[in-house]
Amino acid sequence: MLAVILSAKKQIYSTSRLAQEFKERGHEVMVCNPKRCILDVSTNKPVIHYSKKKITSNVDMVIPRIGAASSAFGIAGVRQFEMANIPVLNPADAIARCRDKFLSFQLLCQKGLPLPKTVFASSTLQTKKLIQLVGGDAVVIKLIEGSQGKGVFLGETFKASESLIDAFRELNANFLVQEYIEESAGTDLRCIVLNGEVIAGMKRIAKEGDFRANIHRGGEAVEADLTDEEKSIAIEATKCMGLNFSGVDLIRSHSGPRILEINSSPGLEGIEGCTKKNIAGQVVDFMLSQAKK
Repeated sequence: MLAVILSAKKQIYSTSRLAQEFKERGHEVMVCNPKRCILDVSTNKPVIHYSKKKITSNVDMVIPRIGAASSAFGIAGVRQFEMANIPVLNPADAIARCRDKFLSFQLLCQKGLPLPKTVFASSTLQTKKLIQLVGGDAVVIKLIEGSQGKGVFLGETFKASESLIDAFRELNANFLVQEYIEESAGTDLRCIVLNGEVIAGMKRIAKEGDFRANIHRGGEAVEADLTDEEKSIAIEATKCMGLNFSGVDLIRSHSGPRILEINSSPGLEGIEGCTKKNIAGQVVDFMLSQAKK
């Protein structure tokens, strides 16, 4: 069978690991940069052209690894494969929900899943009200478009928080303000969910002097001993987004786990490195089972 991995570069760890697992099982792999695809929607049958070839006619399955830089067009490419009745790891609409922080938090809230106190804003002049709504002088402020710990700031005092929010307002930036959960002490959890089951978990620890527990920002990772409650929340959050495969980020608070974010293309390097589990192989086996249906 032929698998397509939609990814900017085949050298990226997650992409290369998935390709390796497909090849070890005797299958062909094509890594396609979504930005270089041509989507033909003018015909009765949706077609994707890549490297001067029509590829939708012989592809058996697709794994999207859509980065933020190619988000909109990449999601359109995933949808094009779906229109051609080709199995995809995560549907286009589910990926779009995850990329839209406004929508994803609204959906999680609607399902009654636990979140930190969170308010969204654009160019509001009610700076003090935003800080008061999340219940403290210290708040976390996140740009909506940020990822991998970028665009995430901690206002440690009311004055600092006020200055950060005012700066975002001047830039006409969309942002969210969240309560700062001090007891988490610069740590969070990443739960990997596949086909309705948590298959791995890691605890990420921020580097000294930083509150963002993100490996891309210099943090460390160790295997996590997840509670049943944490696993249940991760599974329900994944279902809420409509994903088959996800990375659900949780934070531990005095009042229980809280959802920070849901990632439709979680990186594999950190989780495979600290757990020694073959996550890529499990994803490939799941896709092979879907392609045979």
